[in-house]
Amino acid sequence: MNHDRLVIAGREFRSRLWVGTGKYKDFVETKQAIDASGADVVTVAVRRVNVTDRSKENLLDYLDPKKYTILPNTAGCYTVEDAVRYARLARAAGVSDLVKLEVIGDERTLFPDTAGLIEAAKILLKEGFIVLPYTNDDPVVAKKLVDIGCPAVMPLAAPIGSGLGIRNPYNLKIILETVRVPVIVDAGVGTASDAALAMEYGADAVLMNTAIAGAKDPIAMAEAMKYAVEAGRLAYKAGRIPRKLYATASSPIEGML
Repeated sequence: MNHDRLVIAGREFRSRLWVGTGKYKDFVETKQAIDASGADVVTVAVRRVNVTDRSKENLLDYLDPKKYTILPNTAGCYTVEDAVRYARLARAAGVSDLVKLEVIGDERTLFPDTAGLIEAAKILLKEGFIVLPYTNDDPVVAKKLVDIGCPAVMPLAAPIGSGLGIRNPYNLKIILETVRVPVIVDAGVGTASDAALAMEYGADAVLMNTAIAGAKDPIAMAEAMKYAVEAGRLAYKAGRIPRKLYATASSPIEGML
């Protein structure tokens, strides 16, 4: 698996599990969980986590920049203007020109405002950002985001933090067949089997936060997610057997006494 790298916009990533940094009890636990996950991409909410004022305690103090790619995100932004502003703020602070772009359309479900998402993506792409958009599981929207220049798409599995797992596997499969860029399943994963299933469907990576941070033992769950993503990827590449209605004997019957 060492040679099976994820490549986005010319950047190579070792792990296909990406993790968030919210909801942990402190930065120490955050770091321990990230280490256990084996992830090399760590996303941080620019609005909620101090990544710009280095004079105060900072999450980035706990993350070795040589080991991790810090992916700022615009979580909590409900307007195009806010999302663009926080992406610019992260880049101005020297965090990254990569951005996980979120424009939220509904406070209760946290579903994305896809019209606003496309508008914000156009602005940031024009400014040279590498935009990784968090979107719903609509194949048409995913294709529009790719058509304007997004080098990957991040469709949700279920509402953020819900832990419901993949609610619409058929839409996910259509997205995987429709776009020719990496597809990173984002949001809604509840446990390791959800992550494995996403990878078995053919997703290129999975991003999660609550499923790990909200577990009784976040460190153990982070490790479980690492193995689930690796197993799912291996199973996808190996190719599952066809489903059959009736039994097929495992042992040949020719030559039986």
